Amino acid sequence: MSGQLSYPDLDASRNLLDRAGNGSALVVGDAMLDRYVSGLVDRISPEAPVPVVRVTEERLAIGGAANVAAGIRALGIGCRLVATVGDDAAGGALTEALATVGIPVDDLVVTPGRPTTEKTRVLARHQQMLRVDRESGSSLEENAVAALVGRAEAALDTAGVLVLQDYDKGVLGEQLVRRLLDGAARRGIPAIVDPKLRHFFEFRGAHVFKPNLRELAAAMGVEPSAIETADLSPIMARLGVANLLLTLGEEGMLLLGDDVDGVVRVPAQAREVYDVTGAGDTVLAVMATALLGSATLVEGALLATIAAGIEVSRLGAVPVTRDELLAEIEQHD
Repeated sequence: MSGQLSYPDLDASRNLLDRAGNGSALVVGDAMLDRYVSGLVDRISPEAPVPVVRVTEERLAIGGAANVAAGIRALGIGCRLVATVGDDAAGGALTEALATVGIPVDDLVVTPGRPTTEKTRVLARHQQMLRVDRESGSSLEENAVAALVGRAEAALDTAGVLVLQDYDKGVLGEQLVRRLLDGAARRGIPAIVDPKLRHFFEFRGAHVFKPNLRELAAAMGVEPSAIETADLSPIMARLGVANLLLTLGEEGMLLLGDDVDGVVRVPAQAREVYDVTGAGDTVLAVMATALLGSATLVEGALLATIAAGIEVSRLGAVPVTRDELLAEIEQHD
């Protein structure tokens, strides 16, 4: 276990972001549209014992892998996103939102008849009361898979880092994952993966593998407490990845692997937790940026936990900007 980690230096962090700005990232995965419906509750429905929400506000936000791409752009880094959207209103709204934040939309594959993944959160007094998901559980058609492979491989030629964000909505199938990880390895491009259980063991060759504690325990068929006390080296060998970044929620993160000296515990930043939505996406965005800036994994993880602390202190998935991250570091100094 490592000793006390030093808080990031402001000038060094600014220089890191400047270096990263000379490169670009490729994000591939499940893009989503997040809808937030907010209102007031002052009575119970006469039809059923449920609260009645009187809507006062509704807003849309970028979610899923699209939020990772937006997070990278917010840090001042060029980014391309390869994902699918439906030929529906949600797909149009997501496409427009991506263009607004500077994400090229030509790499999006439109899937007629297949809905855009959309999550609607109903909130009252800033507390989430209900979530409604619209999505398809079916596999992508062959022509959609072929289009994803073609666009992703073409985008890989100009990328300095690859991010695979799996929300198990159909984009990251075995064919696309293998082509991209093999292609990244040939080009010497580091790949960061955020897995879901169904495809957990299909990311051999990833440079950084970032599950959370619950996901890793479920994949190994053990209780989370067993993971926290286990030797993780055999697990990494089974996964076939170079480095493991294990997120532990309010306990921070564990980092170990080929590019890390021992096992490093990165503590979470002490912040009031308002909403954990988007925290994992923020960690991915910052780690990708750190690798583009030639940072070590420990340096990247330290910046990522600071950014995640900012993210959970506000409502909804709102990308952490370069200025916000640097201001947080400056305030600490």
